[in-house]
Amino acid sequence: MAQYWYNVETHEVEKNAQSGWKSLIGPYDSREEAEAALAKVRERNEVADAFDEEDDA
Repeated sequence: MAQYWYNVETHEVEKNAQSGWKSLIGPYDSREEAEAALAKVRERNEVADAFDEEDDA
């Protein structure tokens, strides 16, 4: 089964990790999931930031 990766330097989806690991987010089971990688990262960062703010309060 193919795996898909999001390349943070080229902003393109790669099938079966063609670039160096420092440039990739993944793996994902579908191209669509990989295309949404940055949105998922932003969402997770927002959740983590909210927890940090609660801890600081």
